[in-house]
Amino acid sequence: MLNPFDLKAALEAKHAQHVVLVHFPIALCMTSVAFDFLARWTKRSALAAAAHYNLSVAAIMTLPTVATGLLAWQWQLQGQRLRGNLLLHLALGMLSSAMIWVVWWLHILARRRSKETLPTYILGIELGVMGLIGLTAHIGGILSGVNAGG
Repeated sequence: MLNPFDLKAALEAKHAQHVVLVHFPIALCMTSVAFDFLARWTKRSALAAAAHYNLSVAAIMTLPTVATGLLAWQWQLQGQRLRGNLLLHLALGMLSSAMIWVVWWLHILARRRSKETLPTYILGIELGVMGLIGLTAHIGGILSGVNAGG
């Protein structure tokens, strides 16, 4: 039986923590974008607030997600030089995390300026970030065997 306090064993397990954690920022960010579009369409400030809080938690959740991904690389692959899809997934994951934080910062700036809906350009950036996250997730699925061709 595994020791529940053995961090390295937990992170090296076949069902690694990165694979579990990654779903939280993805779902929260997608929900935030949906609430932003609904807030703009219905002009309801409660939906805009829900979008902001979902995005805030999504941004925070990128931190343990990135950390567990980096730890898995260091412990499972002994820090080997990454190539191919692993390198692409790492680069896209870091960029996705950074862009979630950028969108969060844009939300903060927009909320400081007015209590109305977000500027249209932020909604466009959010859609671009969703595409980036989708591509990152797709490459991660290929690496995990979920999206294996065949």
